[in-house]
Amino acid sequence: MPEAPQDDGPVGSLPPEHRAVLHRWAEEGGPLATRARVVLLAAEGLRDAEISRRLGVSRQTVGTWRQRWTSAGIDGLGHRPRTGRPATVDEAEVVTRTLLAPGGSGASRAVARELGLSHATVAGIRRRWRLSPDETPAPSVPTRPPLPSGEVWVMGLYVDPRRAVLLTGTGQGVPRQSAAGTVLGADVLAGLDRAVEAALTAAMARGAAGDDALSYGLAEYLAEAGRSHPDLGLHAITLWDAAGGIGTGTGTLQQAPPDGMVTRHQIPARSTWRTFLRAMIALDSTSHPESSRRVYLDLAAELERYATARPDAPCTAVRWLRENVAGLPGTDRRPDSTAAGSQSWSGVNQIDLGSFNECVVIETVRLSGTITRGEIAHRTGLTQQSVSRIARSLLDRGILIEDAQRRATSGKPRTPVRLCGTAAHALGIHIDPEVLTAVVIDLDGAIVRTRTRPVTADIDPAEFVERVAALGRETLAEARGSVREDGFLGIGVAVPGPVDIASGTVLGPPLMSAWGDLPLLYLLQDHFPCPVLMEKDSTAAAAGERWIGRDRRARDFAYLYLGTGVGTGLYLNGDLYRGISANAGEFGQLCAIALGRVAKDGRPEILPECNPPVSVPELAVRGGMRPVPAAPGSTSGSTAAYLAVGEAAAAGDPAAAAAVREVAQAVGRGALGMVDLLDIDLIVLGGPFFTEDVADFYLDEIARTVNAFPTARRLRRVAVEPSVLSAEAAAVGAASTIFHATFTPRLRGRESRTRHLPAR
Repeated sequence: MPEAPQDDGPVGSLPPEHRAVLHRWAEEGGPLATRARVVLLAAEGLRDAEISRRLGVSRQTVGTWRQRWTSAGIDGLGHRPRTGRPATVDEAEVVTRTLLAPGGSGASRAVARELGLSHATVAGIRRRWRLSPDETPAPSVPTRPPLPSGEVWVMGLYVDPRRAVLLTGTGQGVPRQSAAGTVLGADVLAGLDRAVEAALTAAMARGAAGDDALSYGLAEYLAEAGRSHPDLGLHAITLWDAAGGIGTGTGTLQQAPPDGMVTRHQIPARSTWRTFLRAMIALDSTSHPESSRRVYLDLAAELERYATARPDAPCTAVRWLRENVAGLPGTDRRPDSTAAGSQSWSGVNQIDLGSFNECVVIETVRLSGTITRGEIAHRTGLTQQSVSRIARSLLDRGILIEDAQRRATSGKPRTPVRLCGTAAHALGIHIDPEVLTAVVIDLDGAIVRTRTRPVTADIDPAEFVERVAALGRETLAEARGSVREDGFLGIGVAVPGPVDIASGTVLGPPLMSAWGDLPLLYLLQDHFPCPVLMEKDSTAAAAGERWIGRDRRARDFAYLYLGTGVGTGLYLNGDLYRGISANAGEFGQLCAIALGRVAKDGRPEILPECNPPVSVPELAVRGGMRPVPAAPGSTSGSTAAYLAVGEAAAAGDPAAAAAVREVAQAVGRGALGMVDLLDIDLIVLGGPFFTEDVADFYLDEIARTVNAFPTARRLRRVAVEPSVLSAEAAAVGAASTIFHATFTPRLRGRESRTRHLPAR
């Protein structure tokens, strides 16, 4: 060990750019912080002994870094290339890479190799955070003091010119583990890193508000968090504090709400605030599927808004607070043994298909209605022996049944097979701003039971979820005599878009603002011990059309769904096309662009024509039709008003007919763009507002438009047909998504099906 150099007094004046770098190192923590603080204190004229006492390091360490600074400047303080393992270990970095590495819990050795650490070091950190396979599934975050054991969510982030505070929530129970690395993604983490850095830079540049105002802002933020999430234990973790350094918590939360509403914590000693923030986000996103990319993209957008605000704007702090979390204490309200419909509906895909070829055979039988084994072999390319073996298995399990024998010109008579409708059942629930609809259908698409219940858009979200669950249980209870328990496959839920399928969240449904950002799927899963799927209503309708339409829909098509808004469900290349975010088929903007209806800022207008129950009655009244008296408590443009206009149009009222035709023309222009884009030759019309009275208007206008104007009109004739589904199209389609996920053959095979049929 070299001998420590002698005290040589002040190190001299520091250039401003070097001083800024040294202050940043000191704030970030880690090994560079000590080196920077040594030089900063030496520049103030302190001697080695005083610096050693203040920083709690040896005099030799102080002398070494003073000498490095004197001889090599700021470069002398940096890390020098060296072989072997790193001198320091950042626990949070290990946790982040472990959680997001391919392989999840089995990635310790890969993480150790990547970071240059020993496997024992990584394993020790995993045990400390309770992330090892042999530990309890509930993680333990070793903040100072540690967070309570249990589920952990990232609930908010507060940033002002003085401090940055991470708000976390804890609850009892075991978190739902999702596949590591599939929810968040490195791109979102990198974007968050940039947004956090930009927000902190902007906060320091502002620094205009006084300490009192900023402290009050933090206290107000924490109080709001406590009111918004009373069922969670909330914890404020100081990430950065200008007064007391990195993560010290000194003076940061003195204005926190009283009575223990929010507890105060510091980051772990062996972590930097940046890596700790990443680790908490990774822990949240991989433990809770509802903590999806959308949540953290929203956070990044909030940070970027703050960073790009004008310096004189009244924006002194980032106050991002997460709105909803699924699975909170009190939301696990499973039906008790005495409730109606609470019997053991625990099918969880009791019909285990086992092979892609079985799905191919089922699909062939379904499309044909009845078919012989020889015809199946001819159509599928499977051998006769394979078809016979698969058919025997499906017959034994009750999925297929045999029809009456057919005479053959030679050889023995042939016995055709068909699907057994009662072999499987599913429940579909459609959520609409005015009514909830639940249906139980069998494998043939026949409706076994149906129930409806009115609902208002301003209902409390918790009561709304209870009402949806109660309707589902009641419908299942009424269908019990017709449904085999071992053949009940699950529940499909159709909701207005846009939706976040990955997190099971309804984002911003039209006319249902109170339910925005509602994690509906995971809240409903707490009520039913069977698979629950969620689809956008137009996509669900397309699934039902394909399933029930059999051979009439055995090709690509677009389903135009006329509901509270016009949406599109797409069936392309033998499967539902959902798009990257499961929101393919949003029709309104396409229609606006086709009509040239663009606002001054360049954004396509929200077309009233794409909301038929509102636009049709208004256009009819504008054309001279007498207004339809509204029922008590209803609004203009209600379902009743739309139905009345449709009835008048069918009876020959010119104003009513002109109103329906104008809306149909607008929808037709949007359909034209869709036909040119997708090169399809079938459009199906359906939905609750595609009624018998107005059907001909829509069919005629849309068929004329999509055949008269497309670029490739000489090469194809586009058929425009009414849906084979009933008025409950979305509910039937929602139930059909269960059959589609279970029985439809896909090249992705079982992986695709299990992604849509999560086992509880």
